[in-house]
Amino acid sequence: MTEKSPKSSKRVLQPVERISEILFGLIMVLCITGSISVAEAGQEPVRTMLIGALGCNLAWGIVDGIFYLMTCLSERGHNLIMFRALRKAADSGEAHGIIAGALPPLLASVLSPTEFDVMRERLNQLPEPPGGLRLTKSDWLGATGVFLLVVLSTFPVVIPFILLSDARLALRISNGVAIVIMFLAGYAFGRYAGHHPWWTGLSMVVLGAVLVGITKILGG
Repeated sequence: MTEKSPKSSKRVLQPVERISEILFGLIMVLCITGSISVAEAGQEPVRTMLIGALGCNLAWGIVDGIFYLMTCLSERGHNLIMFRALRKAADSGEAHGIIAGALPPLLASVLSPTEFDVMRERLNQLPEPPGGLRLTKSDWLGATGVFLLVVLSTFPVVIPFILLSDARLALRISNGVAIVIMFLAGYAFGRYAGHHPWWTGLSMVVLGAVLVGITKILGG
C-alpha cells in the first residue's frame, strides 16, 4: 500500500491482460477484413483494407497504451490514499478494515486480528512515500506491450491478403487464422483461470464471432 506500484512485483503484463489485448486487436481487424466484398475485390480495395486495418489498430494501440498508463497512476494514487488513511486510523478496527480492503477477500478472511496488527505495525514503519505520482519504467514497458499486442495481432490476419492474389481464398485463410488465434487465446485463458481449456477455447471462438458481428452491426 505504498507509493510503489503493485505491478512492480509481478509481470509487466499479466496473462489475462495479454490475452485480452490480442483478442481486442483481432476483433478490430476482423471487422475490417470481413467488410470487404470478395466478389468485387481487386488490388485497390484490398490495399485500402490493409491500410485501414493497420491504421485502426495503430490508433487503438495508442489509446489502449494511454489508458494503461492512466490505470497505473490511478492504482498508485489509490494505494497512497489507503496507506495514509492507515496511518491516521483511530483504532485497530479501522486499520484492520483498511488492510482487509486492500487484500483479496479470501486472504483477508483467514487473517487473525493479531496478524492484522503485525501488518499494520510493519506498514507504519515504512518511510513516508513521495508526494508526487510518477510513471515507472515498468509502466512504460506495460504500455508498450499493450500497444504492440494490439498492433501485431493485425498481421497474421492480413498476411494472406498480401501473399495471395485471390481475395476469396485469402479471406478464407485469414478467417481460419483468426479462428486458430481465438481458440489458442481461449485455451490459454482456460488454463490460467482453471477452466477446461478446450471448452474455453471453443467458447472464445464463438464469443469472438459474436463480438465481431455486434461490432459490424453497430457500424464498427
